Amino acid sequence: MHLVRLIYASTVTEGFGADDIANILEAAKKHNTGNNVTGILCFTRKIFLQCLEGTRDQVNQTYHKILNDPRHKNVVILDYQEIVERQFASWSMGYIPETSITAPINLKYSGTPEFNPYEMSGESVNRLILKLIEAVPVHS
Repeated sequence: MHLVRLIYASTVTEGFGADDIANILEAAKKHNTGNNVTGILCFTRKIFLQCLEGTRDQVNQTYHKILNDPRHKNVVILDYQEIVERQFASWSMGYIPETSITAPINLKYSGTPEFNPYEMSGESVNRLILKLIEAVPVHS
């Protein structure tokens, strides 16, 4: 089975509440553990940036669940590629919240210090995620 990495961005829908992120993380961890999907989620109160890793079938199935989740809109694949190993094998779903630390990292990989993965290349987004993991404590 081929391993793949899928990175997407989406925007929260109106009515997204404070409890929704905790619910998403809890459901993702449960689903991903049972399906051998690993990954990381970055969230800025408006935009999700998520990386999913696993077999092609499992990642695609997980992505389709996200597409049908009413809490997401403007879902866009930023990068999809076959990989030889996982970058996030330790996390069924790690979580990086937005902090003041993220602005200079955003600027390094995009045109502005504002977090907007829609305006970034797939490679830049992947490098941004890796740099955020080094700089910001990941919640698992």
